[in-house]
Amino acid sequence: MPIQLTGAQALVRLLRAEDVREVYGLVGGKLGPILHAVSQQPEMRFIGVRHEAVAPMMAAACHLGTGRVAVAVAEMGPGGLNLASGLGTAWGNNLPLIAITTNQHRAACYPHSGMFMDLDTVSVTRAVTQWNVVVQDARRLPELVRRAFREALSGRRGPVHLDIPNDVLVQAVEFADDEFDLPPARYRAMGRVRPDADAVADAIALLRQARRPVVVAGGGVVASGAQDRVRELARRLRAPVVLTQMGLGVVPSHSPHFIGQAGIISGEAVRSAFEQADVIVSLGCRWSSWMWDEQGPFARRGHRTISINTDPGALGQPVVHEVAMQADARAALDDLLAAGGEQLGAQVDGGWLQAARSVRAAHEAKLAAMAAERGEVMHPAALAQAIAMALPADALAVYDGAHTSFWSNDFTPVPDVRTRFHEPGMSHLGFGLPYAMALQAAHPDRPVVQITGDGSFGFTLAELDTARRYRLPVLSIVHNNASWGVIQFGQRHGMDFELGSRLDGTDYAAIARGFGCHGEVVTEVEQVGPAIARALASGLPAVLDCRTRFVPHPAMPMFGAMNRFGFDALTRVRSS
Repeated sequence: MPIQLTGAQALVRLLRAEDVREVYGLVGGKLGPILHAVSQQPEMRFIGVRHEAVAPMMAAACHLGTGRVAVAVAEMGPGGLNLASGLGTAWGNNLPLIAITTNQHRAACYPHSGMFMDLDTVSVTRAVTQWNVVVQDARRLPELVRRAFREALSGRRGPVHLDIPNDVLVQAVEFADDEFDLPPARYRAMGRVRPDADAVADAIALLRQARRPVVVAGGGVVASGAQDRVRELARRLRAPVVLTQMGLGVVPSHSPHFIGQAGIISGEAVRSAFEQADVIVSLGCRWSSWMWDEQGPFARRGHRTISINTDPGALGQPVVHEVAMQADARAALDDLLAAGGEQLGAQVDGGWLQAARSVRAAHEAKLAAMAAERGEVMHPAALAQAIAMALPADALAVYDGAHTSFWSNDFTPVPDVRTRFHEPGMSHLGFGLPYAMALQAAHPDRPVVQITGDGSFGFTLAELDTARRYRLPVLSIVHNNASWGVIQFGQRHGMDFELGSRLDGTDYAAIARGFGCHGEVVTEVEQVGPAIARALASGLPAVLDCRTRFVPHPAMPMFGAMNRFGFDALTRVRSS
């Protein structure tokens, strides 16, 4: 017997078939049919935010923390405009999610007729989605929703967008009674993409010649669950491992193979390792500018690089390769380890790993000395060290803010994957609180902390209200140097002026208390640990306003060099 459903009911049934449990968004009148359908599903949870950009940020974090695909919804017009900002976070970091907007009824949109809140939302979101479409008829929802999941989860993963006019959401349609019983394995590929056998053989031949190999692991390793294989490869090769910010935890920070993360902010160990390496194994890494200097990616054309990625567009650009595999990282490593055997690294220089680790140890000693400095206002290294020492062992941590995250990177221990979270791709300030809320909702039994700068915190601090309403006791620790620190430093020391970079006079702890949250001001490093303990014990969303000073991180010169890539060469050409 056929069944009759509205478009919104059919949509939610299709989402449930993909085990979607989380829906984030801001309620709106034209979204009513979707929200009503979601309310009828006990397995689905809706979290209503204060700004639409936060919804896709939370959906991105949900995937990072759990591997599940979540949904972000927004009203037509300005809702879609706001949503696009948050979609950049998912797009820039290859994180799949389903974004859904509504629009005017079909008689008044595409092309739009000039009603209030008119917007071609598909055009607005095209630059920050893998695929997007207007659903013109509810009868096509099964086809288009299933394609949306295929597009989101294939190759270069990322967000997709469905714009559904309001009358399509309420359109009553008859479907076959078994239409919604179709499992995902029947309409999208579920297995792992294995590498070409010849490429595996070529890679093994190259590795057997390597004297100074370096392993680079990115977010693709985390997505494929290949961290154990990377650790085994590093052991056999006796190789140092560099992690991207999306690959944190692939090897723990206490591992004898770990020499740093994110390239330019990890000190000289990473640069030195690349300068001396003869073979690079690149796993699930896009080689973003976090691992560049003024000459471009640290993997030069003189290196012999083995590159493994599910996205064909990431093979050969910006890093050229000796061997390329369009493959899942876990499947590729399974084949490499099986073919290479226990003696895979027999030719590796016996002192190579220890030499790289010694450079890393010197960097850590330099940071520890900075953390020991005392002054009238806390040093950011001292604050970062105190936070690291006070965090519970099972805590999840999000790093928001540009310069603030540099300090937190090196001091905060990283025990495993899906425990530390960055947003390197778009570097969208303010993502930290949305990420923390989504992680807290997914892991209610674990403490969740976001470490942020005062500038970044201002972008989304209204979501403290969301955290309180949904009883998400996230802890926000604010490095409050009362400025856009890096910008102010550049203005003062680079161009001898200052404009718009001061943020003094704000009491973030008082703002938190105004939202019904726990809030404290912290002015001395000895107060940090006890304040963290009180905040976590409060059972409330909490803010620690930690008064610190701006001190340039040792990686700042390398950060500047990355930004000069291409410019120096262009300047030489123009001056010649």
